[in-house]
This record gives sequence, C-alpha cells and structure tokens, in this order.
Amino acid sequence: MPANVLEKAPALEDAYRTVSKMKTAVSDAVEDGVRSANQAIRQTRHAAEDAIHDVKHTVRQKPFESLGIAFAAGVLSGGLFTWIGLRCRR
Repeated sequence: MPANVLEKAPALEDAYRTVSKMKTAVSDAVEDGVRSANQAIRQTRHAAEDAIHDVKHTVRQKPFESLGIAFAAGVLSGGLFTWIGLRCRR
C-alpha cells in the first residue's frame, strides 16, 4: 500500500501545478478585466464631461437657437408619448 501512495504523489503534484497555473491565469485575466473596465469608465466620464462643457458653451453662444431646439424636442417627444399612449389603449 505505501508503494501505491508513492506512485500517486507525482500525479498529485502535476495536478497541483496545473491547478496553480490555471488559478494564476484566471487571476491575471480578472485583474486585466477590472483594469480595462476602470479605464473605460474613466474615458466615458471624461467624454461625458467634455460633451456637457460643449453643450454649455453652445447654449451661451446661441441661446435662442438652443431654446428652439429644446422646444422642438419637447413637442416631438410629447407627440410621440401621446401617440404611444393612444396605441396602447386600443
């Protein structure tokens, strides 16, 4: 019986090494994914801040045009919601 246990020891060590390598690979992949997600979040936040800045600048430069666009968007969205509401009642 002790000889049988000694024969299984190298196989267990190989399995342990393989599992350890897989664990390291998975951990590295997860860390890379988290880094990529954080970078994407930062880039998106900067893009949104830039867009807000551009909109504020445009509104200051062209206030009447901005009001007209906001009014038209309100009329269109109101008409769309009314149309959808009437269709859902049928």
